[in-house]
Amino acid sequence: MISLYQLNSKIRDLKPYEPLEGEYRIRLDANESFLSLPTNVMSKMMDAFAYTAFNRYPDPLAVDVCRRFAEYYKIRPEIVTAGNGSDELISVLMTAFLMKGDTVLTLSPDFSMYRFYSSLVEVRCVDVVKKSDLTIDVDELISVSNQTGAKMILFSNPCNPTSVGLTRGQVRKIIRSVSALVVLDEAYMDFWDQSLIQEAEQYDNLVVLRTCSKAFGLAALRLGFAVANKTITAAVRAVKSPYNVNSATQSAAAAVLSYPRLLERAIGKIVNSRIALSQGLQQLLKKKPGRFILYPSCTNFVLIRLADARYVYERLLAKGIAVRLMGDSLRITAGAPEENTELLAALEQLL
Repeated sequence: MISLYQLNSKIRDLKPYEPLEGEYRIRLDANESFLSLPTNVMSKMMDAFAYTAFNRYPDPLAVDVCRRFAEYYKIRPEIVTAGNGSDELISVLMTAFLMKGDTVLTLSPDFSMYRFYSSLVEVRCVDVVKKSDLTIDVDELISVSNQTGAKMILFSNPCNPTSVGLTRGQVRKIIRSVSALVVLDEAYMDFWDQSLIQEAEQYDNLVVLRTCSKAFGLAALRLGFAVANKTITAAVRAVKSPYNVNSATQSAAAAVLSYPRLLERAIGKIVNSRIALSQGLQQLLKKKPGRFILYPSCTNFVLIRLADARYVYERLLAKGIAVRLMGDSLRITAGAPEENTELLAALEQLL
């Protein structure tokens, strides 16, 4: 078959995202919650499905689930926009709030999808490299933003994959010192106490992103939220797809968000799991001094750096334990107590 059509250069060599395939006894590679939803919550979700009008398009503004979300975080629902996970909202923000040739600032290392979306919208992406301890030089970030005339600064706090975070004061300094739109991805902030979500409405250059995939155990639903002042919120709602979040997702998430105490207990269990995992790794480091570097974490995962990361990763897979390989590091999700115990035992043997 002869064709004159060719894919353009920005997508010609792209490969689809391929998550780890195969069956593994212990999955600690995707930062998902290890907790299943309680039976009473599942029953409420099923009841919500039963009253869903599947022959009708979903509520374009996802009013009910946005209201539940706003109640949980004690903010106004008028400043909340729902999306198909944070990923869709990141794509929408870059597509709509940036013009071709604009500059967006990202950090390195950070969530890889930021740079991916910037390439699709054909903007200039400038990476600010973090310090050797994986912390952010706030003054350098501000300086680069102002020197490059950046229109957007996009980063996760706490960071995926480093597990390290910036304090509220540090983030406020960034927001107040630049003319760029600051997109603050707080996907892991439910596990820490330095959120700016309740201050988002005070700034004219801030968007806070949240997700239901981590702390709330709703990764399968693909639901995220953008929180910003009324002007930015109106713009986001205007440029997103009209019926972007399906009715089933809206109903199910609204049901789960109606149990705030249950969610808080679940978050507590996940944080305790991460603390136990970190302590176990610290004990292992005492037995194997200098064998790896363990970074402090305020998320639901930990990061360790070691010279033979790939070897350890592959040997763990052979034992039925999946973690995330990231160059010379392993990102390990906090799991159920028995999963953490088995992982630590396998690591001690391998190291």
